[in-house]
Amino acid sequence: MANIIEYKGVEIERADRLVLKDVAFSVGEGEFHYLVGRVGSGKSSLMKTMYADVRIPKGEKAEVLGYDLLTLRRKNIPFLRRSIGIVFQDFQLLQDRSARANLRFVLEATGWKRGQEMERRIDEVLDAVGMGPKGYKMPHELSGGEQQRVVIARALLNRPRLILADEPTGNLDPQTGYQIVKLLHKLAAEGTSIIMATHNLQMVEDFPASVIRCFDKKVIMQPAGEASEE
Repeated sequence: MANIIEYKGVEIERADRLVLKDVAFSVGEGEFHYLVGRVGSGKSSLMKTMYADVRIPKGEKAEVLGYDLLTLRRKNIPFLRRSIGIVFQDFQLLQDRSARANLRFVLEATGWKRGQEMERRIDEVLDAVGMGPKGYKMPHELSGGEQQRVVIARALLNRPRLILADEPTGNLDPQTGYQIVKLLHKLAAEGTSIIMATHNLQMVEDFPASVIRCFDKKVIMQPAGEASEE
């Protein structure tokens, strides 16, 4: 199974402060990994390096989806990001248009031209997340869980091989949060690699998967069932 992320000997800095050192891990096709760590441990910085929002100053190897992050030019960053689906905690939906229109906006912005193809793809991703009948609704008419499903649908539009989910259940009640995690696990089982940042270790125990843990300026890979904070 091919690796779509490979880090080796990577250092990550923010504001000239060393956040993580000697980072080494890999992620294969269709794998699900939790990203855990206390506030300030570097997990957000690590995730942001994967879509080049934080640049990597030093490392032996840092590749995501075939892009070398150590030498990646600014003009090529949009191409990397089009290959990644990103799911945010705060949804970031456009409030002045329906769920379908939110998705259409992304397709148009990423180069889709044909109306029928766009509508067909919107139907596919809304159905995939269980939101097919509600695409006409405005964001304020949807529950938090429904909005997050639309956000996941948005992340799926360009058939990414990798989805980065940054605390996707942080603003949801526990039952709804569990539904979202089950959906992300389902997507991984269908072949999309998932990295999900979370503080909810109970959820990690209830839906086991391997863990990338940020602790003491290090990144530690742990098998399913070993997600302790210490």
